[in-house]
Amino acid sequence: MSSDAYASGSGPSSAELTPPALALLEVASLARGVVVADAVAKRAPIQLLFCEPVSPGKYLILFAGGVGEVEESQAAGAAAAGESLVDRLFLPQAHPQLLPAIRIGPRGFPHEAAEEPAGLLELHSVAAALRSADAACKAAEVRLQLLHLARGIGGKAWFILRGDLTSVEAAVLAATQAAGQGLLAGAEVIARPHGDLRGVAL
Repeated sequence: MSSDAYASGSGPSSAELTPPALALLEVASLARGVVVADAVAKRAPIQLLFCEPVSPGKYLILFAGGVGEVEESQAAGAAAAGESLVDRLFLPQAHPQLLPAIRIGPRGFPHEAAEEPAGLLELHSVAAALRSADAACKAAEVRLQLLHLARGIGGKAWFILRGDLTSVEAAVLAATQAAGQGLLAGAEVIARPHGDLRGVAL
């Protein structure tokens, strides 16, 4: 399966699924986080993808849209957050696999090639995971099978890459280099996963 097949998914067209820019704001206050989401939505026409509390008591706002609109909305959100702003990320040309993976959520995409090599990256923050996944997908011909952000995993994030071994290794290296100091929790490559992992762990 090509990366385009993963990106297109089903339902809306790939053009609708992949606006060029993604941005994230992480806020220390739950109440202020909702105010920030409101400021983001009011500033420019963007798509709110993820607005909810995450462990340990922070609030994440993730949104997508045109580069200028996302940049404007992020600036408005950061201003509304003030001193409660913990982290931020702006990807003006996000890889087209990111948004479908965000939308499908923790269950990820089904993967029929059970024994195809897998790269697994675990990050201490959502911003680091998005930045690393973007770098990985741009560095090599890999498929982003899963991108699990924050929910149920203590505010961390992780993702799974599939492809030939050389491509997976190159993508994992790019991801680790993009993670940021102290933000990489783990990086693993399984050259030939056992077939029993399909649909259970991979």
